[in-house]
Amino acid sequence: MIRVKKVVAYITRGAELLVFEHRDYPDAGIQVPAGTVEDNEDLERAAIREAEEESGLTDLQMVRYFGSQDFEDPDAGHIRERHYFHFTTQNPRETWLHWERNASGTTEHFAFDFRWMSFTAARQVLHPEFAAKLDDIGERNII
Repeated sequence: MIRVKKVVAYITRGAELLVFEHRDYPDAGIQVPAGTVEDNEDLERAAIREAEEESGLTDLQMVRYFGSQDFEDPDAGHIRERHYFHFTTQNPRETWLHWERNASGTTEHFAFDFRWMSFTAARQVLHPEFAAKLDDIGERNII
């Protein structure tokens, strides 16, 4: 089975987690910035690139790397090897729209509606692949 490396960026502001919804694809659900690692790309660099491309934030500070977790997708014939990173920002905006223009494998632009969410709420709505390491941040350890 093919192994595909992915990164997930948990971006926090105090005790809040940055989440978004696809404006044109609401069925995709609530997500956090994430994406595919490019050939020969360092994992940390990939996480920063994906976080910046998807959110538009440019003041991200990496806090820590939480490791990886594998998710098998037999229908697609591959394993998603997800690597989880924690970043902080001082972004004062409560909500914003950002257009991702560099999505892998497409020339389509995607409109993302961003907002901040409590960790408790995020745990309830995020897909398990996105929430897999969220407890590693822990509300007691928020920067």
